[in-house]
Amino acid sequence: MNTQKIPGAQAPSLHQLLAFTPEPGFLADRVVLVTGAADGIGRSVAAAYARHGAQTILLDWHRSGLEEAYKQFVESGWPEPVLCPVDFSSMTLAHLRDIATEVERRFGLLDGLLNNAAWAGELTPFEHYAPKTWAKVMNVNLAAPFFLTQWLMPLLRKSTDPVVVFSLHACAKAYWNGFAMAKAGQEALMQVLAREYAPDTSHPVRVIGIDPGPVMTTGRRQNYPGEKPGAHPLPDQVTGPYLFAMSAEAKAWSGRVIRDDAGDR
Repeated sequence: MNTQKIPGAQAPSLHQLLAFTPEPGFLADRVVLVTGAADGIGRSVAAAYARHGAQTILLDWHRSGLEEAYKQFVESGWPEPVLCPVDFSSMTLAHLRDIATEVERRFGLLDGLLNNAAWAGELTPFEHYAPKTWAKVMNVNLAAPFFLTQWLMPLLRKSTDPVVVFSLHACAKAYWNGFAMAKAGQEALMQVLAREYAPDTSHPVRVIGIDPGPVMTTGRRQNYPGEKPGAHPLPDQVTGPYLFAMSAEAKAWSGRVIRDDAGDR
């Protein structure tokens, strides 16, 4: 078997990790929750986790997309996923607590959390950016991952190797407005958690950010309708860094953001 390894003396690069292939079944008996799991990167990464043996919890507002994922996982012979159809744009703190309570009831702990759900809204000139868009963008991309992670952290700390991953996006440029600010806030949260739950603390948690760069998702096509097909990788082609983050090989990289800083996004 040809398993792509990551040299321990080097910080991982996005390009290198796109080819990362872990040992088969390395996530067996691990419970991983993925947000934004009905489509795009979240769906592809959740499938990659399940293919390697993880018990997945799939969270998204899109019920039919979750049901399609469920069918795919079961028909592929992977562990049967738990579906969690919720809408972050209107979710309350009580709803987030309920998710944590249900995860604890079913599994007793959580081994991994991928904060991947995103909603950018329309790209709009600053002076025309609507308050209702701001509110939804902040709820989905900042408030929800902050408080969901907070309520799940006690369950993560019960794991022998807990991991929190954030899907990041370097988009501090014209017309991105609230989404750019929310993603910057996510990256700040990632750094805060990596320090508070550092390896030398009594309750270490590995916290890693991944910015896969431009990916041909539904959201990308909506915001960039003029891009040619094939201009960027498909979601299935960027799962390597997410697999790496959940693997034992990533233990030394808590607090890192895996990204390619070259080029426009």
